[in-house]
Amino acid sequence: MKKPWFLAPALAVFWSLSCAGQDNQLSPDEKKDGWLLLFDGATTRGWMTPKRKPLPPTHVQDGALNPHPTDYMLTHQTPRGDFVLSLDFKISKKCNSGVFIRTSPLESRSGKDVGFNGLEIAIDDTSTSGYHDTGALYDLAKPSRNAMKPAGEWNHLTLTCVGPKITVEVNGEVVNSIDLDRFDKVGLRPDGTGHKFGNATKAHPRSGYIGLQDHGSDCWYKNIKLKPLAAAP
Repeated sequence: MKKPWFLAPALAVFWSLSCAGQDNQLSPDEKKDGWLLLFDGATTRGWMTPKRKPLPPTHVQDGALNPHPTDYMLTHQTPRGDFVLSLDFKISKKCNSGVFIRTSPLESRSGKDVGFNGLEIAIDDTSTSGYHDTGALYDLAKPSRNAMKPAGEWNHLTLTCVGPKITVEVNGEVVNSIDLDRFDKVGLRPDGTGHKFGNATKAHPRSGYIGLQDHGSDCWYKNIKLKPLAAAP
């Protein structure tokens, strides 16, 4: 799959840096280029529950953040709009997790969990490439293929959000490229099939919180880095 024009330079640089650098640190080049370190490898500083409560230190395990168990997801305290987010993840057998972006607001609607307020990049212990498999925009857009390594191995994930465009890269391969403006019908995907959210995804907020989902299984995240981008026109 051809990489979108706005994504290729960031992916090339970041893939090489992620392979060569030390865990949970920014290189001098990353600092110069405007990258931010969202997890220091030792504390939960900067993270909270969706109800804005502090997190116990037990979520830090061997230099990684494990969102299990918590109140649905570990939430970074600073909302973000357009950005490149890069991280490494490892899951346990039969794990169901995901990375939430643009979650807004954090106050859940009656009868719904806070996940309905965000967009989720799915991470699951599967080998298929459907709406709920690794690299999918959960229940909205399938990945081109499942590029994840088996449970127990580290993977690299890069997400780029620019206005309505969301691009998902797993282990150096672009597996999903989504234009939210195409999701302009209530409860429908662009191909006319239904999704679970009951809204027009085009209208989803373009800024919100990043979260690491707890869905009942152990999983680990490290090297969580973000580069803010200028807002798209």
